[in-house]
Amino acid sequence: MARSVTPQRKAINTAFAWAIGLLIFFPILWTIITSFKTEAQAISDPPVFLAFDWTLENYRAVLERSNYARFLWNSIIIAGGSTLLGVIIAVPAAWSMAFVPSHRTKDILLWMLSTKMLPAVGVLYPMYLIFIKFGLLDSRTGLVIVLMLINLPIIVWMLYTYFKEIPGEILEAARMDGATLKSEIIHILTPMAIPGIASTMLLNFILAWNEAFWTLNLTAAKAAPLTAFIASYSSPEGLFYAKLSAASTMAIAPILILGWFSQKQLVRGLTFGAVK
Repeated sequence: MARSVTPQRKAINTAFAWAIGLLIFFPILWTIITSFKTEAQAISDPPVFLAFDWTLENYRAVLERSNYARFLWNSIIIAGGSTLLGVIIAVPAAWSMAFVPSHRTKDILLWMLSTKMLPAVGVLYPMYLIFIKFGLLDSRTGLVIVLMLINLPIIVWMLYTYFKEIPGEILEAARMDGATLKSEIIHILTPMAIPGIASTMLLNFILAWNEAFWTLNLTAAKAAPLTAFIASYSSPEGLFYAKLSAASTMAIAPILILGWFSQKQLVRGLTFGAVK
């Protein structure tokens, strides 16, 4: 029997959740507010929160200096392409682990997850040499491949969790009706797992969008995404906090809006299978 929750307890839990949420969101909020300040106001001590003369000058300066649309398009292509390619590879892999497991399946899953523990800088030099050899340096194709490989363990793990929730009897019935392996995955499994696949794609799109290490080290100009757009406002002459905040706000705005409207799918993707 479920335990009843008193109104007081519910109010306390709600207030606590809001406090934690605002604490996490505060750096983003401060960045957005700073983007409307002048450079002098951005570094004022003590800092001003809302009582200042709001200005759009930083956004005008950023748009005049940089081709924002090009950086945005690169981010969309790189994040979307790596996510789509990762799902295409991960669906058959997760299917085999969920429905045709072997005694090594858990070991393989743990090994895949362990690759996320490797410091990225440890493989930067060999990756850089590979990119030069195959002509992938400063190309969107190269970044799509790298980000796909980086996020592939997470994609496989999430899809494996979703697929484990699908009754195997459904696939067995499809096989008895003459379904081939290809039609079983494409026409039976994939439609049933669309909510899980969508949540997985959304989460990994956000991860790829926010990836900075590889995008800064493997691009120069042509394939530079929004992470490079932000980094360009940190120069040897100093940090221009107001303009840097404006560039950061413009970079996170698309993904922030996407996350806001798809928060239910994100929560489902992060908590699916946690409660049995």
